[in-house]
Amino acid sequence: MAEQAANFTDRLRARFSDATVSVAEPRGEITLEVPSASWHAVALALRDEFGFEQAVDISGVDYLGYGSAEWDTADVSSEGFSRGVEGFGPGRFNWDQRPRDAARPNRFAVVLHLLSYQHNRRVRVRCFAPDDGLPVVASLCDVWPGLNWFEREAFDLYGIIFEGHPDLRRILTDYGFVGHPFRKDFPLIGNVEVRYDEEKKRVVYEPVTSVEPRVGVPRVIRDDARYQTAAGEAAAREGKA
Repeated sequence: MAEQAANFTDRLRARFSDATVSVAEPRGEITLEVPSASWHAVALALRDEFGFEQAVDISGVDYLGYGSAEWDTADVSSEGFSRGVEGFGPGRFNWDQRPRDAARPNRFAVVLHLLSYQHNRRVRVRCFAPDDGLPVVASLCDVWPGLNWFEREAFDLYGIIFEGHPDLRRILTDYGFVGHPFRKDFPLIGNVEVRYDEEKKRVVYEPVTSVEPRVGVPRVIRDDARYQTAAGEAAAREGKA
């Protein structure tokens, strides 16, 4: 029989005193946030002491500007929602003016999802890299060898370095790719474009000139305010009359 979530979280808190355990209700998703210094030790303990024999995946996260948006979606009118009025979203700001989240002092994190077949249990483990300029965390390939390519992907897309990885190199982007495309400050149109040069008879790399930056509006799930809006507009018309 599967262990109750409350008992499991109590065991995690007792075993990892320097970590933070949170539960997302009503889904019951358990997240264990650990400091980078104990990242590898916690992984070993979760495998050997808690029976998490399967690492589902590992990924990087960039929390730059987390929780903020450049689209004004709080107000509606008969003319529709505003379109990128602030122009300060990821990929469209100067580095010195980048948005910051005071509640999260560190920018890059690594998130690990584990599965225990014997206990029918899942857990999420998160670790923030202490240095934003050079994000480094320990590799877990020796704990779960299947994480090899996942760590390479996080390195390629986010620039997170996994110390101790046996073969840390890009896995998705092309040779000579500039930057890490999943970082929030990566330009939306990229840094370099590729074309075939007829005179040189070869493929050349050059700064992007053929694509113009474009602001799009993402699909956002909003509260239904149609009736409130209609009532407000009707009252405004009556007031003018």
